Amino acid sequence: MPLTDQHKFGMQLAHMSRGWRAELDRRLAGLNLSQARWLVLLHLARFDEAPTQRELAQSVGVEGPTLARLLDSLETQGLVRRQAVLEDRRAKKILLCPPAKPLIDQIETIANALRAELFVGVDEEELRVCMRVHARILANLEKS
Repeated sequence: MPLTDQHKFGMQLAHMSRGWRAELDRRLAGLNLSQARWLVLLHLARFDEAPTQRELAQSVGVEGPTLARLLDSLETQGLVRRQAVLEDRRAKKILLCPPAKPLIDQIETIANALRAELFVGVDEEELRVCMRVHARILANLEKS
């Protein structure tokens, strides 16, 4: 049975996503952070206010227990700390510690360099069309 363009698109998208993340992980290997941990730091850095553990888990796309283990290791490294929420004793806010900032800056620098390399030869209009297609597919996913 021949593959449809939609099938090829899905396979290509999955391959690109895995490849992009694997290459970024390879370039970040010298920072002594697993892919899961640098991903948590990047998501945490993008919040305007310290998120709760639940909010961070939703942002990263992992289950609570998985995030708890990642936060344990990041806490041991002195990169994050948990703070009790006064209104809800069960909830914890996750705060970045000062040593995390230069590390996040390094992660961003390496990620930006890779992104620039990967988008060589892709013009703005091609990128806008691709983003519209992805947005439409994401919207359809959210309906299902």
